[in-house]
Amino acid sequence: MAETRAFWLDENVDRERGTGGRGRYEAEVLRRTDEFADTWGDIAPVAFAATAWRVAVELSPGYVRWHRRIVAATCAPSPWDGSLICAVTVISRWPAELTWSRQWQRDRGWRDWPQLFGQYTTPTDQDLTRSPHLRATLQVEAPVPLGDLPPAPDGPGDSVAATARRAVVVLTRELNDLLHPVIGQLEAGVPADS
Repeated sequence: MAETRAFWLDENVDRERGTGGRGRYEAEVLRRTDEFADTWGDIAPVAFAATAWRVAVELSPGYVRWHRRIVAATCAPSPWDGSLICAVTVISRWPAELTWSRQWQRDRGWRDWPQLFGQYTTPTDQDLTRSPHLRATLQVEAPVPLGDLPPAPDGPGDSVAATARRAVVVLTRELNDLLHPVIGQLEAGVPADS
């Protein structure tokens, strides 16, 4: 199975579109510092890291980039115990139960995820009038280790942007470690025991 990255940082675009000696992401964090207000001095790094992640993925293009099979990726505090939970939606093939037999299709022309230049897309309104679509996704929900996350800053200041960047670097690494085997297996297109 080929090595496939699930998540990575787009450092080139960040530098190219940055201003004032700062990367684009750090400038955005400083512009949106008020969104971090509830996290200042928090004993746990969770809320700060979740906010840093949200800011990173809301940039267009995102500072955090992901594989074409990933539709969405969020990080948020668990309402149960405050730990950090990721939720990632991944495009998948149809389950084996639907591919062993085509009887269920009953000659209706079922379609999978449309692709345009190798990128998964949603069916157009016109596509939906022509044939039914069955688009499978996997919902990954998992705890994210907190050990390497930086502590939340005590308040707004120059360290906020650098700390947010460090949190996003750690989250990107952890999510990539968690999901790159899943993405690699989906890309291989064969059962793991084949």
